[in-house]
Amino acid sequence: MEGYRHKTPIQIRFKDVDALGHVNNANHFTYIESARVKYFDDVAEEEVMWSKGGIILASAKVDYKLPVFFKDKIFVYTKCSRIGNKSFDLSYLIVKEENGEEIILAEASTVLVCYDYEKGQSIFMPDAWKNKIQDFEK
Repeated sequence: MEGYRHKTPIQIRFKDVDALGHVNNANHFTYIESARVKYFDDVAEEEVMWSKGGIILASAKVDYKLPVFFKDKIFVYTKCSRIGNKSFDLSYLIVKEENGEEIILAEASTVLVCYDYEKGQSIFMPDAWKNKIQDFEK
């Protein structure tokens, strides 16, 4: 998983599985959300008062490659693929481990906007976040 340094294990829940026996595609968004929160906690290393300011999701996209099944051992790789003045993009790979190999099940991306919830408007990305993300992704 070249270029991806952050890896989050995902617990598949029984409720994630649909009548066809595989993980319903809507759950992929929950998996990348979990990975996004873990990435931010690990990389930014800062307690954020989310009710006042932080980030807001502007866009999310998933490209499905292979189905996910209940017993699959899956992970989400995350990397920052773009940093702007007020927003940044994260890219994700949802993979499963099987017979010592990692197989890509889906690719995803999100656009995140730095946001002041009290004022209801976008804000410039804090330099501390930008610097920590850039340092991590080197």
